[in-house]
Amino acid sequence: MAVFQVTFMSQTLNRTVPLVVILPTDKVVPAGMPQRDPFKPYKTLYLLHGIIGSCIDWLYGTRIQRWAEERELAVVMPSGDNSMYLDHAVDRYGAFVGQELVEFTRRTFPLSHRKEDTFIGGLSMGGFGAMRNGLKYRDTFGAIISLSGGFVLDEDVLTPVENPQFPSETMEFRHAVYGPDLKAALHSDRNPKYLVETMAAAGETFPEIYMACGEDDFLLEKNLAFRDLLTRCGVRHTFELGPGAHEWDFWDTYIKKALDWLPLEDALAGRSSGNVGLD
Repeated sequence: MAVFQVTFMSQTLNRTVPLVVILPTDKVVPAGMPQRDPFKPYKTLYLLHGIIGSCIDWLYGTRIQRWAEERELAVVMPSGDNSMYLDHAVDRYGAFVGQELVEFTRRTFPLSHRKEDTFIGGLSMGGFGAMRNGLKYRDTFGAIISLSGGFVLDEDVLTPVENPQFPSETMEFRHAVYGPDLKAALHSDRNPKYLVETMAAAGETFPEIYMACGEDDFLLEKNLAFRDLLTRCGVRHTFELGPGAHEWDFWDTYIKKALDWLPLEDALAGRSSGNVGLD
């Protein structure tokens, strides 16, 4: 599995940004064994990190490199800072993830341009960002994966938290990422709940949706509420509840389950970076 560490100039963010891409392009298949069509583009997962994280988190926190190699899947991991992957006055992280990043990586790497081969996922803040941008840019993404999604843009954001333990609990953070008018943000396309309701009311087609959350996760109630919203709106989805908290052991287990859920192919036998066996 080839791993690329990339920097490029982002027009939506107006600066040079980092990016990690894993691609199953370095596999050496012995003569006489089945060969993959060298011109066949790869299905792609755009995978988002959580708050205070970066583009390397998934690579070091999970076995995503192994899981992707076994499924002939390209994985693109950007850095989203603490943006909730939303558009702000200066930094347009939603447009970056939903448009520019996809366009840049498709120009640069052998990735499929088909919606049904293009997926977006993430954990915590990244789960929120994947759901919001997967719905907003539904003509681009065919499936959404949200693990322990940070679905915190609800009526609770209107009330200050006493003795906040996390930066995201402060009113300064909320105004910075959701906008100065929090009530307006609740009823805008910044909120994935609003997108679900308006899309369902308009009879629009949804991407496929996979959600998972740990039984001991502090975001469990928020995830159950979002699941219930999908159910009320008649949106097809898969929701899994399992042992674990807001932690990498859970995400490592459930990103594999999510990849099993996606319409992916089994990899051909061969040798690649970090894998000397014919697996």
